[in-house]
Amino acid sequence: MADIIVPELAESITEGTIAQWLKQPGDTVEKGEFIVELETDKVNVEVISEEAGVVSELLAAEGDTVQVGQIIARVGAGSGSAAPAPVAETKAAEASTPAEAPKTVPVAVETTSEQDRTIASPAARKLAREKGINLSEISPVDPMGRVRVQDVSAHSTAPAPTKAAPTTAATATSEDDGRFTREKMSRRRQTIASRLLEVRQSTAMLTTFNEIDMTNVMALRSRKKDKFFDDHDVRLGFMSFFTKAVVAALKKYPYVNSQIDGDYIVKNNFFDIGIAVSTEGGLVVPIVRDADRKNFAEIEDNIGQLAKKARDNKLALSDMSGGSFTITNGGVFGSLLSTPILNGTQVGILGMHTIQKRPIAVGEEIQIRPMMYVALSYDHRVIDGKDSVGFLKMVKELLESPEDLMLNS
Repeated sequence: MADIIVPELAESITEGTIAQWLKQPGDTVEKGEFIVELETDKVNVEVISEEAGVVSELLAAEGDTVQVGQIIARVGAGSGSAAPAPVAETKAAEASTPAEAPKTVPVAVETTSEQDRTIASPAARKLAREKGINLSEISPVDPMGRVRVQDVSAHSTAPAPTKAAPTTAATATSEDDGRFTREKMSRRRQTIASRLLEVRQSTAMLTTFNEIDMTNVMALRSRKKDKFFDDHDVRLGFMSFFTKAVVAALKKYPYVNSQIDGDYIVKNNFFDIGIAVSTEGGLVVPIVRDADRKNFAEIEDNIGQLAKKARDNKLALSDMSGGSFTITNGGVFGSLLSTPILNGTQVGILGMHTIQKRPIAVGEEIQIRPMMYVALSYDHRVIDGKDSVGFLKMVKELLESPEDLMLNS
């Protein structure tokens, strides 16, 4: 018999959530084969079985929170030919003959009371005990009748019934009538929410704005994109231009590339640029390492690979740790102007926006030009207005003279 244990995830991560069981009791598993997917604050991690055999029992359900080092499943010897009974059948069997009940379902079922006969995950039972909730009163979402943590949480936050007035069809409001949909936030979404709130509460964040005439960048990209693709097998986008411009501006304004450590300001002598990527699970920020040492093709290739890993949910913790500055592009969703929020301990983030043609004064003439608003959010405890405005102005000037940017990179 081999135990499946939650592995060490990262220095700052001590728990995760069971996102998906890839194997069920009775399934055959090979040594090194993935058995469960864990969702952590930053990435999803697939856990392997260290032994070959048959999954004998699962000790946690999908949606349960588990700790590093916790045993979550067991693998025993066997051929896997005898699959366990469905949950509904197991419930009936356990209710009638508890002494002979199979132990392939990770729940505790007894016949002493209606609550004890309710099928529930261990974590759900624990939470129900802490909140003083009778499991038999909970309406689970699971069609098989299994109560999970989210069911307990939803029940505990539901308004208590009142006896002051009778409930009629005209006045009744419930989630069952289709007017509401309650969706539990994923672990990642909860982490994003708490960290964004923490940033707003713990920093003196301000935002300064400017606008960039994208005429020359777009013209240069149009002229060079085919040859660029032929030479490097990667497409020339705008992100490499912005990344290079940001690196050049960070070198001139080093406090924008820093962080606070107690009473010290730590200026980073490296340029690891985070590129925000939107995924179904939320925003993630993989890092382009040593962006100052990479050319345009290497940056575009790096961004493309990281974006694909993010969309495929294959990012590793090492892909997202240690960035010194972040670029986020709300323009891909049509955002004209926004105020980006600082990323973690960083003191600066650049927000890109959609390119929109607008009338602009060029000398004594009015011309229609493709313009982009850009925003720099910064921690005013470290960065003064002079540096923030100067940084953003330099980014603007470099992008309006892209030939110089490419020649000097």
